[in-house]
Amino acid sequence: MHAPRRPAGSSPSPARLRVARVAASGFFLVNGAVFANLLPRMPEIKDAFGLTDTAYGLLVIAFPIGSIAAGMAPAPLLRRFGSARVAGVGSVLLAALVAAAGAVGAVGGGAAMLLLYAVPIVLAGVLDAIVDTAQNAQAIYLQKTMGRSILNSMHALWSLGAMVGGVMGSAAVGAGLALPLHLGVSGAVFSVLALVCQRFALTPEEVRAVQRVQGRATPEPADDAPAVQAPSTEPSTTTGRLTSRNRAIGIVVLIGIIAIAGAMIEDLAMNWSTLMLARVLDAPASLAGMGLVAMMAAQFLGRLLGDRMTDRFGRVRMAKLGGTLSAVGLCVVALAPVPAVAVVGFAVAGFGCATLVPSAFHAADSVPGLRPGTGLTLAGWLLRAAFLCVSPFVGAVSDAVGLRLTILAVPLVALISVLIAGVLKDRDDDAPQQAATTS
Repeated sequence: MHAPRRPAGSSPSPARLRVARVAASGFFLVNGAVFANLLPRMPEIKDAFGLTDTAYGLLVIAFPIGSIAAGMAPAPLLRRFGSARVAGVGSVLLAALVAAAGAVGAVGGGAAMLLLYAVPIVLAGVLDAIVDTAQNAQAIYLQKTMGRSILNSMHALWSLGAMVGGVMGSAAVGAGLALPLHLGVSGAVFSVLALVCQRFALTPEEVRAVQRVQGRATPEPADDAPAVQAPSTEPSTTTGRLTSRNRAIGIVVLIGIIAIAGAMIEDLAMNWSTLMLARVLDAPASLAGMGLVAMMAAQFLGRLLGDRMTDRFGRVRMAKLGGTLSAVGLCVVALAPVPAVAVVGFAVAGFGCATLVPSAFHAADSVPGLRPGTGLTLAGWLLRAAFLCVSPFVGAVSDAVGLRLTILAVPLVALISVLIAGVLKDRDDDAPQQAATTS
């Protein structure tokens, strides 16, 4: 079977776009599932190394440290190899690193073995940042070509992949499967899926055709570029370019704050909802995880509905509504008298934050004055930096004033996203919608 292609230089056909959309969705599913397979097995890795809680807490930030260390690396890789190849090959390497870490973690041991475990986890974080940027770039190209929102549903597939990976990992634990075997098999399965997705995703040639249609292509200057363009002869032009670039970076930073608001809510539910329900509200152990389940389920639903709502109301209005719902939901959590009320609050917050990150990524990639991939990469880096900082901040403040009051601080970031939501204005909105492309 071969993906339908069009002549070089032409825009992808509607049939081709449908195939490419399925392929891009597969990238998100794989990315969500690969690392999530490891998470249910972290307690046995902790025991294998004989770690204290403090040491374990430091170990688990190895992955986000790697993500931050990736820096701006995704942008030149996307320009050099194309988003499909980076996402496909990167996913295979990511799965291999996770499997390697699992093999070491199953053995355990002293400091040397612990370092041997941490190294592939840090490298996996680097690759995850690169793959995540690549798959979002692929989805954004499709979204702009199709003339309607699809990015939210892509992120819904990531949420689904994370749930699938978590279920697979839990089932492997229940079946007594050896950690290296489990991660080796799951990694191989998702690697094959990633390579299939790469085969049918948009090619670099098709992406360039999309960019030409959008007027966004930014070819490198020729080696024999006219000397009159040198900075020494055109200082005002150079200053103008620098000012424009600085302004563009400033816009991306504001957009990044909106993405951070969505990430903070997700991180709060992932790392602190169980403690809130169990220790503050005295929920039984069997129900303590329902805050996370409610948030993830509501976020998944919000992302499935998000594309249609975004097309109808626009990204700015959706961000204002989402930020408001997130703030209200977390206030309900912080003030909840019983566990059931807190679970409802987490669900409201999850639904509210569902479209914040996808909308921010779309807007960051559309900021004029930056080379393709730069805005998206910077927004992703800011998002990962937030993931590294949120939990230590919550923990430190919670020790001082309690978890309830700490949770009340998070809605402030959500409300800031409401105030600056105007930066999400789609810079492609002024161009005619290409509705016919999707018919």
